[in-house]
Amino acid sequence: MLDPHLMTQMTKWRRHLHRFPECGFEVPLTADFIAKKLESFGIEVHRNIGQQGIVGVLCCGNGSSSIGLRADMDALFIHEENQFEHRSQHDGKMHACGHDGHSAMLLGAACHLAKEKNFNGNVYFIFQPDEEHGRGAQAMIDDGLFERFHIDAVYSLHNMPGLAEGHLSVRSGSLMASESSFEIIVSGIGSHAAMPHCSVDPIVTGSQIVLGLQTIVSRNLSTIAEKAVISICEFITNGTVNVIPSEVIIKGDCRCFTEDTLQKIEKNMERIVAGICQSAGAQYKFNLTNTFYPTINNAKITQHVIQAATKVIGSDKVDSNCLPLTISEDFSSMLRIKPGSYALLGNGTTSSGGCALHNSKYDFNDRILGIGAQYWVQLVHDQLT
Repeated sequence: MLDPHLMTQMTKWRRHLHRFPECGFEVPLTADFIAKKLESFGIEVHRNIGQQGIVGVLCCGNGSSSIGLRADMDALFIHEENQFEHRSQHDGKMHACGHDGHSAMLLGAACHLAKEKNFNGNVYFIFQPDEEHGRGAQAMIDDGLFERFHIDAVYSLHNMPGLAEGHLSVRSGSLMASESSFEIIVSGIGSHAAMPHCSVDPIVTGSQIVLGLQTIVSRNLSTIAEKAVISICEFITNGTVNVIPSEVIIKGDCRCFTEDTLQKIEKNMERIVAGICQSAGAQYKFNLTNTFYPTINNAKITQHVIQAATKVIGSDKVDSNCLPLTISEDFSSMLRIKPGSYALLGNGTTSSGGCALHNSKYDFNDRILGIGAQYWVQLVHDQLT
């Protein structure tokens, strides 16, 4: 069990991080706070990996096995509406996704493990910047995370409002979707609204594209094996009330659960756009940018998650085959390289824990800090004995 004093300390750390949120890669205060805490525990610290990323290294015994535990550090560009004492002191920035809690839980586990040293092997505590924009994990990877540190498997944990407090949900395979944005530029010939026969109307062409894209999910993908969502979110023209425009810009977002499905979506999107534009005599430009890969949990590693969570909170509070979610997470980049698993820890369903993520009135539920830290400790004990 964790020391009650450590439980109090984790709450203080979490609320300190909440008061001073930083975003993206610009997290120097957060990274310095975490690095100094790790050093105070006697843990070897490596700074500035992937710009502001931190890796703490704790070795015990003569075992060569290792485990990587990852927490995200960055906040969001949201103005906080809460009025409690630990509310954000950085105007326009807020820990509205609970990364302050994730960091505090991992610090708590690091403190406990450094004090007890009752495992055999190597633990890597990974604190990552810029998860929200989907760039931080890849930046740390590109900066040699897995070459510099010999990590056998990686794990991560995220709080989940709406899931009962202290319950854990996970599944092997695809847990979360990829996120890709697209932009389609349709170029035609503008004209006076009274003389449409003089135009190549990009609005009509663009409207056909909008409808055509909806057939990809219903007609080009398996309704059972290839779940996906394609959403048109913007339709922009350079026309006005009595002018048929010369250009239309269509922007949107698509989500799916495998990289193969994403490739099918991209291929079929361009096929539809090209065909409709050719039939209308219009020109086009098409670009799809993938921001987050699908979060795909390794089956064997996920069993370790289930076993550790069961020991900490009991089997009745562990959902080992939860439904996949269409939200996204950049830990997926690490899972493309190393076997690992990502799990969700219930933040609660009441007013103190049920407020949605990315909401200006959200706050992390401090009552689950101990559960998260104990889960990390149990995972280390199970894998490094």
